[in-house]
Amino acid sequence: MMGEFDAIRPYDDAEVPAVLARLFSDPAFLDILTHFRFPRAAGAFGWLLKPLIARRLRKEFAGVSCVATLQDKVEYYVDQTIDRATDGVTYSGVEQLKAGTAYLFLANHRDIVMDPAFVNYAVYHAGLPTPRIAIGDNLLQKPFVSDMMRLNKSFIVHRSLTGRREKLAAYQLLSAYINHSIRTDGASIWIAQAEGRAKDGDDRTDSAILKMFHMSRKDEPFGAVIQGLNLTPVSISYEYDPCDQAKARELYIRATTGSYTKAPGEDDKSIATGITGYKGRVHIHFAAPVREFFADTKLLAQEVDRQILGGYRLFPVHYLAYAMWQDADPALAVPPAEKLFQADELAKAKQEWQRRLDACPVEQQPYLVLQYATPVRNQYQVKVQSQVA
Repeated sequence: MMGEFDAIRPYDDAEVPAVLARLFSDPAFLDILTHFRFPRAAGAFGWLLKPLIARRLRKEFAGVSCVATLQDKVEYYVDQTIDRATDGVTYSGVEQLKAGTAYLFLANHRDIVMDPAFVNYAVYHAGLPTPRIAIGDNLLQKPFVSDMMRLNKSFIVHRSLTGRREKLAAYQLLSAYINHSIRTDGASIWIAQAEGRAKDGDDRTDSAILKMFHMSRKDEPFGAVIQGLNLTPVSISYEYDPCDQAKARELYIRATTGSYTKAPGEDDKSIATGITGYKGRVHIHFAAPVREFFADTKLLAQEVDRQILGGYRLFPVHYLAYAMWQDADPALAVPPAEKLFQADELAKAKQEWQRRLDACPVEQQPYLVLQYATPVRNQYQVKVQSQVA
């Protein structure tokens, strides 16, 4: 029987062996793995390495017949990648998550693959089931990417539809799926607070996403639907963004020409850089689920923003960028980095920040500064507002 969510849902346990078999014989998938594992030899010896990698994968994943076992296997590689590309991951608020409860994790969005991966990592290491992950169909241009993501509990958000009616139907289905997942399946969901990454460092919740949660339950009050979904704001903070130079370039081109067109394969490149590039320290903060009754999306968006911006962890580099920023607001009384951090920690940050500035063309530098300075402004604005309230 065809289920109503078959077009978007993650693969279930029964589908795992067939999908793995399909992946391990997909030339494009093996090609990427070969380049990832053997960057130097892949060009000349790819033809020789690919069958070897395929054989090794089949052997290693031979006994895998369900999603949980697959995630246990993949976890080893995730941990390795995290060890190589970060100076450590910390998290707060994860202790308040309860086993047996499904949450709707609504997070700020900086990196295509690593944002949900770090949330997964925190939840997995807390001994709780990992969430199902919303991923835009614009990133699934190759069949193997779609297979890989849906094996790892991802479900598809149809973003590339153009017709109004199609868009509406897709949002309706998405809404029904998210509600079904949390209320019927008891499975948590991860979704970004807005479409696309916040390339300028300004994390804001798009009310259209909040509205979508309610779409499939229109006959119930908005506030009650949200209360029943355990909506949990999540702040993901990277000390350094591996894609910061590419984001600065895009922001500069947009500002000077009025638009920006992605080159073919640009998303794939962002994904690879985001996974393997140096991130410094990473912090994930889980706020308490929203319990208050919010009558409309605008008020809820303000509350979610307050939680995400307030829970963001500011590192020395953020204060260094803020001190250089032409739009810094003196009324916010942001202390200098020297007041907040140890000398050795600050010295290390100054060196890394200078390295990033030097790598960035002069005309693009203001957009690099902007990415790191904005979270400081946002958090201090939240502080000021909470003092007033």
